[in-house]
Amino acid sequence: MQILLLLLIILLLLTAAYLFCLKPNTKRPQQMAPFAKTYIAHRGFFDNTSNRPENSLAAFQKAAELGYGIELDVQLTKDGKLVVFHDPSLERMCGINQSLSDFTFQELQKFTLADSSQTIPLLSDVLILVNGRVPLVIEIKPEGNCIETARQLSSLMEHYRGVYCIESFHPFVVAWFRKHQPHVLRGQLSTDYKKNHLKQTPIIRFLLTNLLLNWYGRPDFIAYNHRYASQPSYRVCRRLYPVVNAAWTIRSQAELDKAKSIFTIFIFDSFQP
Repeated sequence: MQILLLLLIILLLLTAAYLFCLKPNTKRPQQMAPFAKTYIAHRGFFDNTSNRPENSLAAFQKAAELGYGIELDVQLTKDGKLVVFHDPSLERMCGINQSLSDFTFQELQKFTLADSSQTIPLLSDVLILVNGRVPLVIEIKPEGNCIETARQLSSLMEHYRGVYCIESFHPFVVAWFRKHQPHVLRGQLSTDYKKNHLKQTPIIRFLLTNLLLNWYGRPDFIAYNHRYASQPSYRVCRRLYPVVNAAWTIRSQAELDKAKSIFTIFIFDSFQP
């Protein structure tokens, strides 16, 4: 009997610890409302076969003209400039098999994006272009010194008067904003790391897939890969806590229609909703 009681106590403690780790911040859903009022164009409203490639000024201009919110990616150059670019490598978008961080901003201007005349933009130029017309979802890439990226982004955004939030796959980035810029809306990006074939150690993959570092960053929203919306911990999180849920990345009207039963914010590309 004593053994059963001990096992029960251990089970209750583990359950309590699990729920504590999983809990996001649920106090600011109204501040997230602008992001649910329009669809969010992933890397801008882009077409990589045109002169409007992803994460380009042209793609952001088109998204703003159509009234879509904009999701974009930021990272630092060799000389510490905050630029908008997704991949750690330039190979896919610029045909150069080197890391973006190997180049200064001026050196990067020698390369064009895909088959276009567009070049990698500074985030400051994107902010001038958008000028608060639509909400921005800014993803801080985990590559390189992501905490320094967070610091620089925070400093730059102090002067921006439009609606924006930040998100990252790296929980430490989310936690940095919780500690240093608590007024900024912050989101935890995640997915099923194993099914998504993302390279992480088994322990890190388990923690991130199951959102078990939410206790550290207490994100205002969860942006989860919509294909894995049935992942058990993610289901528990959204059903137990009234957290704002964002779907990434929707690539057809059929996917969008299906996702509407679960998510409230929708990040899309490859079609026009």
